[in-house]
Amino acid sequence: MNNTDTSMTLIDAIADLQEETALALVRQRLDAGDDSLLIIEDCQEGMRQVGERYERHEYYLAGLIMAGEIFSQVMELLQPIVETQVSGEASGRILLGTVEGDIHDLGKNIVNMLLSCHNFVVHDLGVDVAPTTFAKKAAQVQPHIVGLSGLLTSSYDAMHATISLLRDRGFQRPIIIGGGQLSEEVSQYVGADHWTTDAVTGVELCRTLVSEQVRKGQE
Repeated sequence: MNNTDTSMTLIDAIADLQEETALALVRQRLDAGDDSLLIIEDCQEGMRQVGERYERHEYYLAGLIMAGEIFSQVMELLQPIVETQVSGEASGRILLGTVEGDIHDLGKNIVNMLLSCHNFVVHDLGVDVAPTTFAKKAAQVQPHIVGLSGLLTSSYDAMHATISLLRDRGFQRPIIIGGGQLSEEVSQYVGADHWTTDAVTGVELCRTLVSEQVRKGQE
């Protein structure tokens, strides 16, 4: 079985909520020396498909919970590997949280883990975070980047309110929004500088943005 076939099988296993198959495939790919970040990307695609099936009413809440449990188990397998792959010098400060009215934290937690592995200092405010809480913490820790997470379309207004308050209070560094349903149109509506729909891309974006700030002497 080649890598493409294996990766599609892993995506399908998660999308079909096949827990034992998904975990077995992850172990198989790790044993074969596959890149753990590529495995994470495939798992996220499987999760995206679960979300689409939920929206089409093919899955119910129990399906979402089951998919989250599978993904959490996968991340337990992958985290030690990722830590050894990407550890290095300290990178920067990131303020992270799921915006007010949204309690989804799976994607945010993955980003947190990957950022920590890259030696970013992550201040994770958790879920359902009010705009004022983001603004107060940003003033306190002076992060290089603020990351706002939201899965629900109803979270866009909370993202907009949070970004507006941050800017009103003088925070001028990059703000990234993350979530599976985002687009350039949403990013423009909420006033974000950047947007991403997957954790690995989001982490690479953070690394690039912080490197640019360091080159400009912005500590």
